[in-house]
Amino acid sequence: MSTVTIYGIRSCSNCKAAINWLSTHGITHEYRDIRDDGISDKLLRDWQNKTSWENLLNKRSITWRRIPEVDRSELAPDTARQLILNYPTILKRPVLDLGDRLILGFDETRYRRLLSEA
Repeated sequence: MSTVTIYGIRSCSNCKAAINWLSTHGITHEYRDIRDDGISDKLLRDWQNKTSWENLLNKRSITWRRIPEVDRSELAPDTARQLILNYPTILKRPVLDLGDRLILGFDETRYRRLLSEA
């Protein structure tokens, strides 16, 4: 398996669990902090080609609830991408980029199944 890239934030417990799981299972990975490193429009476009833009949004986050309703309503791929660029912590995380597909969030069973197939 080639190196996977995991995107998250340092304070996220799911991100920590995912990184720990990858390390424990000997899976080479590169970590990118979306707060420190940011994410690009190009990367988000790539992710939108691998999953729906709706899946990328964490609508349970504190950041999401703080965004004015007018900015959250009537989203489409372009406006959702712009919202994520403006508020990167509304991204569902961690995002595990396997190159040809993404795994959003951390679920040990899902990681085991999908990473064994890669």
